[in-house]
Amino acid sequence: MEQVDTVIVGAGVIGLAIARELAPSRSVVLLEQESHFGEHLSSRNSEVIHAGLYYPPDSLKARLCLRGNALLYRYCQEKNIPYRQCGKLVVANEGQQDTLEQLHQNALNSGATGLHPCSQQWLGRQEPWLHASEALLSEHSGIVDSHALMQCLAAQAQANHALLCYRHRVRRIDCHQAHFLLLVDSDEGPFELQCRHLINAAGLGAAPLLQHCHGFPADGIPEQRLARGNYFSLAGRSPTQRLVYPLPESDGLGIHLTVDLAGNARFGPDVEWIAQRDYQVNASRQPQFENAIRRYWPSFAPQRLSPAYAGIRPKLFVNGAPWRDFLIQDEKEHGIKGMINLLGIESPGLTAALAIAEDIASRG
Repeated sequence: MEQVDTVIVGAGVIGLAIARELAPSRSVVLLEQESHFGEHLSSRNSEVIHAGLYYPPDSLKARLCLRGNALLYRYCQEKNIPYRQCGKLVVANEGQQDTLEQLHQNALNSGATGLHPCSQQWLGRQEPWLHASEALLSEHSGIVDSHALMQCLAAQAQANHALLCYRHRVRRIDCHQAHFLLLVDSDEGPFELQCRHLINAAGLGAAPLLQHCHGFPADGIPEQRLARGNYFSLAGRSPTQRLVYPLPESDGLGIHLTVDLAGNARFGPDVEWIAQRDYQVNASRQPQFENAIRRYWPSFAPQRLSPAYAGIRPKLFVNGAPWRDFLIQDEKEHGIKGMINLLGIESPGLTAALAIAEDIASRG
């Protein structure tokens, strides 16, 4: 039977970042059920580098987003990963100014910097297409090539002898006093793998995996629901090179405009609750997109919009109530030494990835 120090389940940006962080000091095996890294959450998002505006002070999201923002910009510069610190405008219209100010204060209380209130006059000069009474400019927001980022993380992990195993699905986990026994399906057939440390970074599959973890307390498994986020692309030239966001909604950040590194604009995501994984864009949502876009771009021509892609976010519920923070469980939460679960890692997970890896390494 194969034995290693640490097994990481899931080769999205979080699992890859953790493998890169841990590989220099221990033996690491990374198990991924797909044939390539980052097939789900990590590649089906807006590729935005967030700046910590939205999350409650002292939350994991606030702390890890702000730390991750600084680490990610530095890493991209060091490794020549394509990115652009283009800035973001969060816009408010009549009757929303108090809500925008509350967002600004929350961001300051969380430790966010580089924030500038923008008047209607300033917006008229800088973004004449934009309809807004005022806005908040976040200069530390940006975009990144998520594929290039994951490629670099994977290469660094492998350079430090981490073993990345694709098309390997964990079917069962047995928790023992000093080790874990994993039953793994692969193209060569099933096999057993033993490890001292187990890190569950399986993204959409992280909470469901715990249902197959024997010895894990059932009351430590949160309910996970799925929220599809549809994206629509804009034909022709983008009206801006900045990111433009409406004020956030209860389960998302609103249908926002992002511009990729090639200068192309897209809108999304929305929040569409679904029963099972389905990445097909729901084209019937287009009228809702058109209405949302017109609130900040009244002259928008709807014929320029076309379905692009969709992502799915894991939304956690604990005791029937929404859990809006990251949920990182270690021995203090579940009583099992050597096991860490990363649950509900949606936005700002991409931004926070390097900080999450740093945090996991500090837990031993």
